[in-house]
Amino acid sequence: MVGHPCFDIDPWSLVENELPLDMLPHAESLFALSNGHIGWRGTLDEGEPHGLPGSYLNGVYELRPLPYAEAGYGYPESGQTVINVTNGKIIRLLVDDEPFDVRYGTLVSHRRVLDLRAGVLRREVVWTSPAGRTVRVRSTRIVSLTQRAVAAVRYEVEPLDGPARLVLQSELVANEELPVHQGDPRAAATPVDALVSDLNKASDTRVTLVHTVRRSGLRVAAGMDHFTEVYDEQGQAQTDVLGSQIESEPDLGRFTTGGLLKPGQTLRLTKFVAHGWSASRSLPAVRDQVDAALAAAGFGGWDALAAEQRACLDDFWRGADVEIDGDEEIQQAVRFALFQLYQAAVRAESRAIPAKGLTGDGYDGHAFWDTESFVLQVLSYLDAPSVAHALRWRHSTLPAARERAEQLGLAGSAFPWRTIAGEECSAYWPAGTAAFHVNADVADAVIRYVRASGDAEFARKEGLELLVATARMWVSLGHTDQGGEFRIAGVTGPDEYSAISDDNVYTNLMAQQNLLAAVEFASRHPEEAAELGITDEETESWTAAAQAMHVPYDAELGVHPQSDAFTYHERWDFEATKAEDYPLLLRYPYFQLYRTQVVKQADLVLALHLRSDSFTAEEKQRDFDYYEPLTVRDSSLSACSQAVIAAETGCASLAYDYLGEAALMDIDDLERNTADGLHLASLAGSWIALVAGFGGMRHTAAGLSFAPRLPDGWNRLCFGLVLEGGLLRVDVRPDKVGYRFTGEGGLSLTHHGSEVRVEPGTPLILPAWQPSERAAPSQPPGRVPAHRVADSVRRDAEGDAAGGS
Repeated sequence: MVGHPCFDIDPWSLVENELPLDMLPHAESLFALSNGHIGWRGTLDEGEPHGLPGSYLNGVYELRPLPYAEAGYGYPESGQTVINVTNGKIIRLLVDDEPFDVRYGTLVSHRRVLDLRAGVLRREVVWTSPAGRTVRVRSTRIVSLTQRAVAAVRYEVEPLDGPARLVLQSELVANEELPVHQGDPRAAATPVDALVSDLNKASDTRVTLVHTVRRSGLRVAAGMDHFTEVYDEQGQAQTDVLGSQIESEPDLGRFTTGGLLKPGQTLRLTKFVAHGWSASRSLPAVRDQVDAALAAAGFGGWDALAAEQRACLDDFWRGADVEIDGDEEIQQAVRFALFQLYQAAVRAESRAIPAKGLTGDGYDGHAFWDTESFVLQVLSYLDAPSVAHALRWRHSTLPAARERAEQLGLAGSAFPWRTIAGEECSAYWPAGTAAFHVNADVADAVIRYVRASGDAEFARKEGLELLVATARMWVSLGHTDQGGEFRIAGVTGPDEYSAISDDNVYTNLMAQQNLLAAVEFASRHPEEAAELGITDEETESWTAAAQAMHVPYDAELGVHPQSDAFTYHERWDFEATKAEDYPLLLRYPYFQLYRTQVVKQADLVLALHLRSDSFTAEEKQRDFDYYEPLTVRDSSLSACSQAVIAAETGCASLAYDYLGEAALMDIDDLERNTADGLHLASLAGSWIALVAGFGGMRHTAAGLSFAPRLPDGWNRLCFGLVLEGGLLRVDVRPDKVGYRFTGEGGLSLTHHGSEVRVEPGTPLILPAWQPSERAAPSQPPGRVPAHRVADSVRRDAEGDAAGGS
């Protein structure tokens, strides 16, 4: 409960006060900045040392062949991999001809701060060169949330113990050397020299580079511009101190400035960088795009850019902030999580939101169902416009999804399991092609977004078409058996340790919701439905399939099997599995995993949450108790869902433990792969565990409901939901719950089963209800989550221990 040893616990920032070089890749992911269009990993300003340079543009990828030992009809032929685009972060410093490199000389002090309210990464370093000259370096980095194409760095150097000749080299670098990932299928297949130079131009203080991605043919452009000054201790500008020069070549642009400075003088370089890309626009067009973005940023200057950034985040935090009185570490972690989710999506603008955001190249930069089921689940209530953009990206990929469905002999659409541009990129069909639940996950996100935002225009157009395309796939994939039940055979659910199963409960129930929603949207928008060729006969077939949907149930055990016959499989030999054997996918063949009862991640338990209205309270408890001893959490998607159902079924202490795992997945690097980028779904999971778990929030066709409860030792949990343009704040205390709604009209909701109404501007205070704690089910040996206690409980225990000693 004392936090990661390298990071201070602070409610509104992530603070690093030391610089262990072996943790650089981890810190680079944590300190990454993004706006959904541009992603800059948190590398040191000087570029070296680094773990992974990491400059990304959302949607820019390289193609690579997908080789097969045995080819098969319908196998994807080409994969897509995110690439490291032109790096504009680098500012190298020379002090009396010696390069500033933290590996040499003496690093007297180091501090980096990711400011979650200002949206900037600050750094302050005091360094003594090998020759004995000491300087202070300060830098601030912004990836703009308001000017989509723009990022910027302000870099300041001050000699401390005598005159120093300071030189700054600001660079744009393409085709940087990258590390090679080995042994982990979750890592990227990194392309080498993917960028082919089209243009390099330098004039005055500006450099522009344009490249084409070698195989995908995408055109990318980057430009940088500079403003320099020297000022004294009173902030007065000094003149005639600096010289400068500009140069460019195909893969490198450089602006150099410097001069002889005395203690009390500071050299400041303000660097604006612009990025752009296109699949179809001409070279002059993308060149002019970045030049215009640089000009616009320069007109306002650094102070305007920083002020816009702060104002944008102030607006976000007004609705999105989660306040916790009881656990300072979780407070920091959930704000870090929400900041990262927001900056991953806010300016994505009809592009995918990858599983790692734009913080690293893990999973090849692909988007999965993580986006719709976890990330958009949160953003639907915090930043609706970014959800609309993400769903419009899915809608834009419908042609590829329809083509894929036709190739598979299906109607409607078959959305890919992993992709960047919309085509299926999984070469392993049992996990990829067979994971048809992706269709239902997209539909679920559509339903949730429309329910939360009230966006009738989206519902009438893109929403309806997405629901129709996915519904048509289900009726062609499934069939009605001799007993009249609708069955969906040969699919893979969320649990990737079970594949090609019949009647996966999660898949069937989510498909059922998809079908019924398609009927509802079609009846609500008859003209648009007619344009899509929907007939009464077709909607009747959707209704019939939904009503007849088979949901497996093991009457002997009194639980729902994850898929048909799952409970008849042999149980995995957990006792013979060593701690170092996890994650199992790196040590055991899938053949062994598929034929046993072992669960990688919440599957049936996820259904208990997302289709909560399909299970009784008794069924939820029995199901949760059955699957806990089988679930090894080899996926970062699991802990939050287990937290939600643990809280609902009376295991608040276990839910708290899972909340900690979801929230600290990246800060504590629990899966040892944060170096490849952050786990956005787990970051979203911290909010889900708090709001759906301890807040007990469910938002179904029946309406919005809450069943709040607090972990032992907490004094408060407060969170917000943006609903149809209004803001609902829910304030949970040990003895009472307050609801306040700001918006037009009132808001009806259910509090612990009782229907109530919140009137605008008038707080509604209701009594809290704290269910009694029951004994929690066990977990597989070696997979028990780290136990958490509230700050007050920990302090009391520490005081008792000190008193006893």
